[in-house]
Amino acid sequence: MGPTTRARFVHNRRRRRRGPYAVSDDDDDEDQQEASSSSSSSDEGEEEEGSGEVDDDEDEAAEPSGKEEEPPVATAAARSGRKASITISLKKVCKVCKSTGHEAGFKGAVYIDCPRKPCFLCKMPGSDALDCHTTLTCPHRVAMEHGVIPASRRNTNTSLDYVFQSQVKGKIPMVKPQFLIPNQLECGNIKFHQRRVTCLEFHPTKNNVLLSGDKKGLLGVWDYVKLHEKITYDSVHSCILNSMKFDTTNDGLLYTASSDGTISSTDLDTGIGSSLLNLNPNGWNGPSTWRMIYGMDFNSDKGLLLVADSFGFLHLLDRRLKARIGDPILIHKKGSKVTSLHCNPAQPEVLLSSGNDHYARIWDTRKLEPNSAFASLAHGRVVNSGYFSPQSGNKILTTCQDNRIRVWDYIFGNLESPSREIVHSHDFNRHLTPFKAEWDPKDHTETVAVIGRYISENYNGIALHPIDFIDTSTGKLLAEVMDPDITTISPVNKLHPRDDILASGSSRSIFIWKPKTESDATEERNREKAKEFVYGSGSRKKSNGKHENSSDDDSDGNSDGKKKKKAKKTRFTHTVKGKGKSKA
Repeated sequence: MGPTTRARFVHNRRRRRRGPYAVSDDDDDEDQQEASSSSSSSDEGEEEEGSGEVDDDEDEAAEPSGKEEEPPVATAAARSGRKASITISLKKVCKVCKSTGHEAGFKGAVYIDCPRKPCFLCKMPGSDALDCHTTLTCPHRVAMEHGVIPASRRNTNTSLDYVFQSQVKGKIPMVKPQFLIPNQLECGNIKFHQRRVTCLEFHPTKNNVLLSGDKKGLLGVWDYVKLHEKITYDSVHSCILNSMKFDTTNDGLLYTASSDGTISSTDLDTGIGSSLLNLNPNGWNGPSTWRMIYGMDFNSDKGLLLVADSFGFLHLLDRRLKARIGDPILIHKKGSKVTSLHCNPAQPEVLLSSGNDHYARIWDTRKLEPNSAFASLAHGRVVNSGYFSPQSGNKILTTCQDNRIRVWDYIFGNLESPSREIVHSHDFNRHLTPFKAEWDPKDHTETVAVIGRYISENYNGIALHPIDFIDTSTGKLLAEVMDPDITTISPVNKLHPRDDILASGSSRSIFIWKPKTESDATEERNREKAKEFVYGSGSRKKSNGKHENSSDDDSDGNSDGKKKKKAKKTRFTHTVKGKGKSKA
């Protein structure tokens, strides 16, 4: 974007807690940098646990071999009570296989492959030397539609069909409407959340209102047209807010699911919330008993709230009675996490679930029993999400950790294998919200999907992570949306149900994208347009671009709404943190 584009930003500065257990405001930014600089090397796709990396040579030096005597320096240091000297190895260490002698992983904007591992993108090493390739030369990276597996089709055409295909069809104009790509950054709310953004949802009736959740359980409401109007609820959940759904009969009531094992309903008008379900009534008793909630959806016909936990069970809640119905039902492998739930928009009794057991399953909620799924869709690794198509509900779109987006064209057809497999970079290690490909709810052809990209691309020396728009019918990359000012990864993306708008969550910030019009392009060619940055009232911008604390009594520097044509005056806004509802 640089100096030739215009965007509005809100910067929210929060005070850091002092003390031995203080959490830095830049934790998630560091997580983003670490996630983009380390490649995924696990086979199952689960998050790695443990402390930092240790050099192999240091391990060997630390382990005694046989009955060798200790060095005299170390012996003398031990006897005197002093610490032994530390030897630092300057050998190259691979970030992928942890071996010495070579380097691999992200180096700036370029990804260097490990010679002991297959291509990081397509996971295929090749059968011989001619077929081998690297991530930079992977054919799926050059053209995403390369290698897309087509749907199996039986030849049942008659002679009349042949005449139609050869002589008539070419003269019929395409009826598929032109898709407008929201490829221009319109505005942003910088560091709106305390931790990384985990989910986004547009308000069903208020077009300009966007809701967001973060890793700390905070719920944010932002009117991106009125840049400064935002509300935060920091007492809804105590940890990760994984999913949110609006009540179809009351657009002011929001249901949220969290890793603290609770389902909450929040009245957005009054800010009053209530707990509908608590899977951990006795508190923390260790990871073996702690249940987390990831998948949630709402069946409007029955007034049921469907919830799935991290042990593979499905729970049914009556919205009107605010009570659980029946016993939990095992829908995935016991002990495996259910990552998402989605009710069919045309037939709400049909449910699609996905989980860590490498399966996505289709259920009839009227006859829910263990091992009674209509179909089990096998995947190579963890399934991050699964969604029915938004209009007819006849298609299925899944995102798997094996860098594959899978599409089934007809849910009542042959489901043994997908109609198409699209290679896409979204396999990550940790420190990120899982990538999820989602349909465009406005697309009547049910072919367009949006998803963030993990592997960075080199754009004029800058490592950027684009947001991809994909045609699921062909696997073709329709567009890649990016901006030079956004260098972090954008794993959370949501398309507006009515307008041509894209909302993206990157680290702790939220951004709004709109299509670039012809007038905008003409204006950019004629003159330069300056960005409008808005900084929090708790900080003041220094000459080096950083912030320093200022008085909380500072008022809005541009409250009268007047703007100078030559030099824009900086406006200030501040998000106040409280126990419940806070408004800026």
